[in-house]
Amino acid sequence: MAAVQQQQAMQKNTLYVGGLADEVNESILHAAFIPFGDIKDVKTPLDQANQKHRSFGFVTFLEREDASAAMDNMDGAELYGRVLTVNYALPEKIKGGEQGWAAHPLWADADTWFERQQQEKEILKMQAENKAAMETAEELHRKKLAEDRQGEMEEDTDTKDDPMARAEADALSHGDA
Repeated sequence: MAAVQQQQAMQKNTLYVGGLADEVNESILHAAFIPFGDIKDVKTPLDQANQKHRSFGFVTFLEREDASAAMDNMDGAELYGRVLTVNYALPEKIKGGEQGWAAHPLWADADTWFERQQQEKEILKMQAENKAAMETAEELHRKKLAEDRQGEMEEDTDTKDDPMARAEADALSHGDA
């Protein structure tokens, strides 16, 4: 609990400073904020690709009141032709929870990983079985349709070979005319 209160107290002392010009470095940022009180730390996180700051920084004051005064006076102020945005900094979020990923052993999630792999295999197996069942059903349906067509053709050929059926068909067709 004391650590949380200390962190919250630290937050009120740390300001986020956004909108920094490329020329601004940590010493210039320090010089811009020193009139408001004693500064504990100044940081400008670097972009890994070009090793330049990412147009923002953090200024940590020793006293809360100094941070508050700096924020009130510097928010909207201009530095090297750029308008600054100054707010209280949000608490730093550590990836992987409160203690970070380093606190978890590599094998901690192994069981859930293996379970997910097994589930994915079962899903793929079920999908393959469903696909095979659908193909079998379609093949049976095609065969049934082919048999039905074959049966209809045999009925037509039966009429042609049977003289009585032929005479009956002729009589029906002459009766329509």
